Amino acid sequence: MNHLHRELAPVNEAAWDQIESEAKRRLTTHLAARKLIDFSGPHGWSHSATNVGRTGSVSGPAEGVSALQRRVLPLVELRAGFSVSRVEIDDADRGANDIDLEELDEAVRQIALGENVTVFHGYQAVGMQGITECTSHPPVTVKPDMDQYPNVVAQATDVLRRSGIDGPYGLAIGPEIYTGIVETAEHGGYLLFDHLRQILGGPLVWAPGVQGGIVLSLRGGDHVLECGQDLSIGYQDHDADVVRLYLEESFSFRVLEPDAAVALRLKG
Repeated sequence: MNHLHRELAPVNEAAWDQIESEAKRRLTTHLAARKLIDFSGPHGWSHSATNVGRTGSVSGPAEGVSALQRRVLPLVELRAGFSVSRVEIDDADRGANDIDLEELDEAVRQIALGENVTVFHGYQAVGMQGITECTSHPPVTVKPDMDQYPNVVAQATDVLRRSGIDGPYGLAIGPEIYTGIVETAEHGGYLLFDHLRQILGGPLVWAPGVQGGIVLSLRGGDHVLECGQDLSIGYQDHDADVVRLYLEESFSFRVLEPDAAVALRLKG
């Protein structure tokens, strides 16, 4: 038995298969940060902190003895709960392959949003700074005009190159702006989406939780998500009507190179 307690859940194998498959499909779409940064792990549930390789001075324990204390970044545990009807679980065992997992879909959205926001904009309560908080470059202002995006993205990639940061580059962009980019054709009918990919040399990523946009290098070694337990489904409890489950993960995030990203700030 482990801390997820799945063996205690009154969920048959067919229902587990559908729950896990649905979670995986949805997470692949919503976990935007992982498409653009380094991922380390998973290192296991017992992995509690990231070694940052630094120390802080502390008073010695005895006369004539000096001391340094190792610094670490504790991992944060995120959890989002959801319920599944026991009727739907039983129907899965009868052969239904379309059980209602609406609450799971919402839990996936919520926990992925939490991870994305932490990576891109930080989570001050746990001492993790995001990419837009750490970047050494001033933000590039974007007007609400799709025609401006090629110039803005080219300007951001030029800032990175001038700082010695190689490409290819990627663009994390909020859902509404992403949709606008996908739907826009420039003069001559050339798709804006394709034009931006050529400028970047890398992907445009639909990124829930991003305010504005972020252009960042994909060369590696600049931004690291260190995972203890990767996203997993656990069992909480149940009654006669529903089984209550949850999605859970543990991770830390660090920016190792502040020069490797430029924020795009929307002009109001």
